[in-house]
Amino acid sequence: METSAESRVWFITGASRGLGRAFTEAALAAGDRVVGAARNVTPLDDLAARHPDRLLALRLDVTDRSAVFDAVAQAVQHFGRLDIVVNNAGALFAGMVEEFTEAEARAQLEVNFFGALWVSQAVLPRLRAQGSGHIVQISSIGALGGFPSTGLYSASKFALEGMSEALAAEAAEFGIKVTIVQPGGYWTDLYTSSTAATPDPAYDSLRAELEKQWTEGSIDSEPELAAKALMTLVASPNPPLRLLLGSMVYDLAFDISGQRMDTWAGWERVSRAAEKAVPAPMSSSLGTGPTSGTTMRS
Repeated sequence: METSAESRVWFITGASRGLGRAFTEAALAAGDRVVGAARNVTPLDDLAARHPDRLLALRLDVTDRSAVFDAVAQAVQHFGRLDIVVNNAGALFAGMVEEFTEAEARAQLEVNFFGALWVSQAVLPRLRAQGSGHIVQISSIGALGGFPSTGLYSASKFALEGMSEALAAEAAEFGIKVTIVQPGGYWTDLYTSSTAATPDPAYDSLRAELEKQWTEGSIDSEPELAAKALMTLVASPNPPLRLLLGSMVYDLAFDISGQRMDTWAGWERVSRAAEKAVPAPMSSSLGTGPTSGTTMRS
């Protein structure tokens, strides 16, 4: 398909493999232009050869904030604008919470949270100047709840989603849309390329049970189905803040939400008894800053 004057410009991180590769292929097939960013862009050579004028492959480590800002500047200089930004780069560090070293815990957050944060910060001035744009944050089923052996992964995705909800509210007045996508299982190398913390024998029985569950109950799909859903999402004039991908994650989201609502309802009396409005004290150690008197609590 030839490039049209209306073709969109994508910036996709983690573009060389898995879901990122599928997203890149789908965007190119639609006639759009793509900046495909990844630590290793060699797997994109075949696409670059077929679409030399519509694919710019950039080598990028999203944990390097300066490099991210430089890459976004290069992308805009090359294609003139950005329309759709997909924060897809991610990694899985497996292990029980107790097993993680400080370095391993920080590394998990650096990729999945800070990487997306740096990209979001870098593209916002460009999108704000245009008065348009769509930032798509690829989250995970792991953000629906904390699960044994993926606690730090879930933590990174919870952080991503909290930041993205605030970002959506902040960016809306500038015509910028934000969507959090929560995929279920897909045949990518997320698990095969994962890093594992040093196992503690205390968790051997739990680890064996988890491996049995994954072997018997794993449901995975082709990444192309996620890419098809993404194309539908970005074509919508009114995209949702959240989008679940897959029947398994869809059902799980409702199950977890229902369980939480049941728990909250069961403890309603205690919750409500913990609040009683009173006038502000005449003398307080709370300070007089911009947050004093608000309902925010640490």
